Amino acid sequence: MFSPEGPSLRELAVQALSSVERGYDLLAPKFDHTPFRTPDPVLDAVGSALRRTATFDAGLDLCCGTGAGVGVLAGLCRERVTGVDFSAGMLDVARRRAQPGGPPVSWVRADARALPFAPAFDLVVSFGAFGHFLPRELPGLFAQVRSVLRPGGCFAFPLVAPPRPGSLGYWMLLGFDTVMRVRNALWRPRFVMYYRAFRLDDVRRELTRAGFRVGLQPLPEFGRRQDGSPRVRLVVARLPGQPAPSPTVPAGRPGTVNS
Repeated sequence: MFSPEGPSLRELAVQALSSVERGYDLLAPKFDHTPFRTPDPVLDAVGSALRRTATFDAGLDLCCGTGAGVGVLAGLCRERVTGVDFSAGMLDVARRRAQPGGPPVSWVRADARALPFAPAFDLVVSFGAFGHFLPRELPGLFAQVRSVLRPGGCFAFPLVAPPRPGSLGYWMLLGFDTVMRVRNALWRPRFVMYYRAFRLDDVRRELTRAGFRVGLQPLPEFGRRQDGSPRVRLVVARLPGQPAPSPTVPAGRPGTVNS
């Protein structure tokens, strides 16, 4: 699961006993060599799906980490792209690894629960970060996303179908979440990361309460489960307002850094 360039067991243990922010600061230099980074096929599939729906001027990658999702936005947005994360270490890596070309990119250190932006974005994406938010935090988080979107703006993120009860994946995730709950009950600072807490029904309900119109798009690149349901869906939540125009321009390339 980890490449030779990834973190050692000791480094992972130190990270796990830190706060979320400090843990990611420590992990940042080797983060892209771990299974925690969103895989390129998922990034590519999301980019392709969004490219078919609309064009966008300004995009925000929420909890951008080392910037993998910013590359997706750079291929979708015509004017500018922003990555926001509360880990200074992750942002430092993102700045160094940003690719030249495409729209200008800026990097902002901030908490997703208190975003320092006006309603200036047409598209907000996020990849693999929602396990760091407790279910009771979703209303506030989604309200923050709404506050930075223009009318008609879009909030999109992939959501993997949960493993079947009794399967190996089910027991692995249950075991991980159980260990994290015990750790957080016995140790401070807490490290919030729960794989089973971000459920589709809860997400749809809270997005709707926040004023979004919620749609689901299967990502066909990942096929379907035995019951016919998609293995991976793209959640597309839109605000009321003037709809985005149809695509008329080619996709750009990964962006440069203005920070």
